[in-house]
Amino acid sequence: MIPLLAIAAWSGTGKTTLLRKLIPALCAAGIRPGLIKHTHHDMDVDKPGKDSYELRKAGAAQTLVASQQRWALMTETPEASELDLAYLVSRMETTTLDMVLVEGFKHEAVAKILLFRQGCGRSVEELTIDEHVIAIASDVQLDVDIPQLNINDIQQISAFILRWLKAQ
Repeated sequence: MIPLLAIAAWSGTGKTTLLRKLIPALCAAGIRPGLIKHTHHDMDVDKPGKDSYELRKAGAAQTLVASQQRWALMTETPEASELDLAYLVSRMETTTLDMVLVEGFKHEAVAKILLFRQGCGRSVEELTIDEHVIAIASDVQLDVDIPQLNINDIQQISAFILRWLKAQ
């Protein structure tokens, strides 16, 4: 199976901000990352008034919108009780990827880097460090028994991920 690495933290800690910088650093190192982003919001990638939106809303269970530049598959899942990360990964074309980065899914049994910021409104004691946590990226020094990375040092985090990826 393709290596999965989750970037997990509480809302507002900077997961997306970190990934926006990390993905180009990994690409520059020759890594082809995919991404699965979890959201708690009712999201829609299509726009009201567009043909694909109207056809999907008319009852299509799946809608694939394609152009020369990209394509997107939207699947309606009103009866699904929970998101299934393994299933979502299986929908990706992993032959074109070296790894899949996962934003969120902090309770999944996959390798993860936890993020912690001093001003996030949470305490260090609230961090759930289990056997899947391979490192913590933080803006303060923490008393932990796993590797700690500087959340503001993208090159350090990227190098750590490259070493982890090589060991997979």
